[in-house]
Formats: sequence, structure tokens, C-alpha cells
Amino acid sequence: MSGSARWLQILGLGALAAGLAGLDFSAPLSWLSAGLLVLAGLKLAEARSLPERRLVSLLTLIGGGVQGAQQGELLPSLLQLLATALGLAGLLALEVGSGLSWRAVLRRSLAVLLAALPVALVLFLLVPRIEPIWQTPNLRGAGATAVTGLNSELDPGSISSLADNTGPAARVSFSSGTLPEPAERYWRVIVHEQFDGQRWKQRELPSNRLVTSTGTASDPESKASSQVWLVEPSPVNAMPWDGSGRANPNQLRVNRNGELQPLQASRERQAYLVRATGSPQPWQQRQPSPADLELPAGSNPQLEALGASWRDLATPEQRLAAAKQWFTQQDFRYSRTPGTQRGLDVFLFERREGFCGHYASAFTALMRAAGVPARVVSGYLGGTWVRPLSGAPYLDLRHSNAHAWSEVWLPGQGWQRIDPSAWATAPASQAEGSEAGGSTNPIGSWLQWLQWQWWGLDLAWSRWWLGFDQAGQEALLQRLFGDQRQWLGAVVLGAVAGLLALALAWLQWLQQPASRDQISRELQAVVKHLRRAGVEVEPGESFEQLCNRASRLLPASASNLQELARCHNLLRYAALGKQERLQQWAAWRTALRTINKATKSTL
Repeated sequence: MSGSARWLQILGLGALAAGLAGLDFSAPLSWLSAGLLVLAGLKLAEARSLPERRLVSLLTLIGGGVQGAQQGELLPSLLQLLATALGLAGLLALEVGSGLSWRAVLRRSLAVLLAALPVALVLFLLVPRIEPIWQTPNLRGAGATAVTGLNSELDPGSISSLADNTGPAARVSFSSGTLPEPAERYWRVIVHEQFDGQRWKQRELPSNRLVTSTGTASDPESKASSQVWLVEPSPVNAMPWDGSGRANPNQLRVNRNGELQPLQASRERQAYLVRATGSPQPWQQRQPSPADLELPAGSNPQLEALGASWRDLATPEQRLAAAKQWFTQQDFRYSRTPGTQRGLDVFLFERREGFCGHYASAFTALMRAAGVPARVVSGYLGGTWVRPLSGAPYLDLRHSNAHAWSEVWLPGQGWQRIDPSAWATAPASQAEGSEAGGSTNPIGSWLQWLQWQWWGLDLAWSRWWLGFDQAGQEALLQRLFGDQRQWLGAVVLGAVAGLLALALAWLQWLQQPASRDQISRELQAVVKHLRRAGVEVEPGESFEQLCNRASRLLPASASNLQELARCHNLLRYAALGKQERLQQWAAWRTALRTINKATKSTL
């Protein structure tokens, strides 16, 4: 096997190995990808015959396709494209031997990819989507990998531990390209209903209590406010969203508490599209359960007494107003470092200093004591608005944006968000929040800027890739065919056949034998090398005569000059097949390189 073919295959396997880093190995396809890579590597090490060497490239191509079925983000897609191009190049290098340079081999492999692109595009647009074949087990049980971020359990001080964690949590872009209003920048993730007097826990809901958002993805307003999310790995089986809209039902479901849950739990980064519908969300109107009023008796007696004093008020709205008035009249302070506080009574009546978790926990418990159904919600608040040089603006959410607030049930209104943290006095440095590019370290600021630019490209790619989901395809097919879907199969087959014919014709045209103009250019290169050695072309001299005369003047290069003359006569005058022509060009270039080295050494 030629050295160039072997190196191309090694690089292709390297691209596949790099792509393994982002795979979720709880899924069978991930192990299939790893197995294909190991098999290809072993075959490359032992390959001796041409069929065995071809198998290495074929395994590389299959491995790239398997990885593509699992990851659609920008970086994995680029690695898959690189592995595919290198796999094709390695296969082509094996077929032509040393007849082409590695640059020419890469050019031809890219031409094959370009020829296949229209076919892939037609299949992507028109072939109906199917539901996932592989199911991933729930990762929240034993053996789940610990990942930084929100948790299904919440005590008053747990979110403060994330206050200084600037690691990425999620990114979201909006089709409108504008930043939502501050009141709309609450991104819910987990609903905590169970309370033991100190800690809040997420209540497990039966799988049959999942609900689907109402409305259709083709609503006019959905196009103006759709959201593309890229979410980093999280230890919880819930995704951030604003609580409204419609996600791909084959990927996500909304449960009765308004949690957006993936059908396939995963340890890898999640990407999804949420389309606005303008319709009421079923979870917001769901009647409260007994768990939304549970309060352990005696766990916080002062809190219970204060809440019970509001039960005499006629309506939940009045009790809510009384709680707000009580908080604003006290000297509560908002702090990221409140220290350890044992019990909500200590926070409410002694320390009166805490983070968002303290306020949400205390207010929710007070509402339950007052007879108003309430629960704690954890998620993210705000974010940094980034305007990359390329791609649409997006909101960058960090773990430091983690936040907790309350939801109360009001008759006729459903579940309503209440953020009691806003009733406390915050230091100016905390109230202002962070700004893009605010780092005082020049190197850190520059690296942050580069990261934001890359994420902008990644998000733009995901918007295009994810925006054409099952609902988007259905809308396209409806515009193209209406109710005449019986012709869809014939159209797909006809389009694929026509594009394949065009692609093959284009590739055949690219592989036409070299023209006389190309031979003339190669002759000029030989003349240039001979002039460097002091051999000038005489008037009326043929190329074969020039090589014979140069052989006498340059005896060290005589055999290579005679080889050039022989190859020239065959390439210009003989009726050679494609393989024979490639072999002659390989011999030509080998002889020319040898002469070039010899002429340089004599200077």
C-alpha cells in the first residue's frame, strides 16, 4: 500500500476517534461506533492484500455514518465530514496506487462528496422521519455520572454553591433575533413539591401523566418566537425552557408539572427546538395535588404560625399580598454567601439574609401554611446576550445563572410565578449582573470572545439542522404535495435517480484523460529543470531528442530522462486506458522529482 493511502486511512481513523469523545456510551450505537473504530484499526495493522486495505476505508465510512446518526452538532459534524473525506481519499489512493499525489486524491474525494450532496439533501428533505430505534436507560439511577448543575433535591443554600460557577449550562437563540423582556427570562427546569422541613425534592410522576403541549407548530406566531436550545450535560432528567411552546414529541414531553423531559435520557449535550404556539399550556391549568399543601408539622413553628395567621384572609390573592407586604417591611438582604442556616425559622426571624433558595423555600412554605398551594421551581434566570460576528445573537446561560423561585395556585389563573428574591435588598454588585466581555484578564477575555464566536456558529448550525424537524418536514410536504402524498415515493425515487445520473456524469467528466494542454504544461516544467542544469532547448528539437541530448550532458539523470521520453510518447500518442494512463503519469512524476533533486544538487 502506498504511503499516502496509509496515512490518509490513519488520519481518517483519528477523526473518528476524536468524535468518540462526545458520544453517550449508555446507548448501543456508541459502542457500535467504538467497535468499528477498533476493528478498522486492527485491520489496518494487519492488512496485506488490497481487499483488506479497502476494508479499512469502508469501515471508516461506515463509522462516520454511525456517529452522524447520534450527533448533529457542528463540531461532531465537521469531524464526521473529515473522516468521510479521508475514508474516500484512502480508498481512491488504493485504487490509483501512486498515480496521483495526495493533494489530487483529496481533491477527487471532495468532488465525490460534492456529487453526493444533492442526493443527501433530497433524502433529508423528503424521506419521512421515523421515531428513534434505540432507547436509552434512565440515567438518574445507580451508576449515573455526577455532573455539575441543578439537582432534583434543593435545600435553601444549595444554589448558592453554583453562584461562582461560570461553567456553561445552556445556550438559546430566538428566531426573532431579539432579547426577551426581563420578565420572560425565567427558564424553568425542575419542580420541587415534596418538603421535609428543610429540603425540597422533585416528585416522581407516573409516565402516563405526561401531557403534550397544545397548538400546532405551523401557527403564525410560532415562527417569530421559536427557540433553539443547546444544553450541557446535567444530572437531572429535565431540560430548560420558558414553560410555553411545543417541542418535538418524538424527542421531548411536558409532564403535568411543566417539566420538559427527554424521552431518551442522555449524558451528552442535548439540542432541541421549541416552537411557540400561542395556546394555553395544560400544565399551567392543572389542579394542585395534596402534595402542594403538605408541610411537616413542627419543623418550623414560627413560620407555621405566621402563615396560619393569614388564613383568615378571604382569597389566595389577599394572602399573597400579605406575604409580600411582610417581606418588604422586614430588613431582608440578598447574599450569595449566607452561610449555613438550620431551618427556615432561622432565616426568617434571625438571620434574614440568604440567596434565592432561601427566599423561594421560605415563601413557598409560608403559602402552604396559609392554605395556598405552592411549590418551588429551580432553573435559570437571565443570561448574557451575545452578538457573534457570524450567526444569530444568542443567550449564554452559565451555572452561575441558576435560580429558584416559587409558583402558587390562584383560582381562575392557574399556576403563577412569584419570585420573592426580588423583595430583598441586594448589593449593587450583585444586582447589576454580568456583562459580555466583562473579564479583567485580557487573555481570559479574548478566549471568552473566541468561545462565544464558536458557540454562535454552533447554534446557527443547530438552528438549521433542528429547525427542520418532523413538524417542519410535514409543513414542507404539505406545501409541495398537499393531500396527494401517494406521489411522494415516486418523486423521491425520480429525484434521487436523476441526481445520481448527474453526479456520475460530472465525476466521469472530472476523470477524463489529461488533455494536450496538460501535457504541454508538464513539458514546460521539464524544460525549466533542464535549463537550471544548463541544458537549453534547440530550435526544431523534439522532446525525445532533447531528452537524448540531455542524457549525454547529465549522465546521472540519463535513465530518468529516457523514462520521461517514453512516458511522453505513450501519453501523447498511445490509446491508453484510464488505469494505464494513471500509471504513466505516476512514472512521469517520479522521474521528474528525481531529476529535480539531481539538478538542485549540481547548482
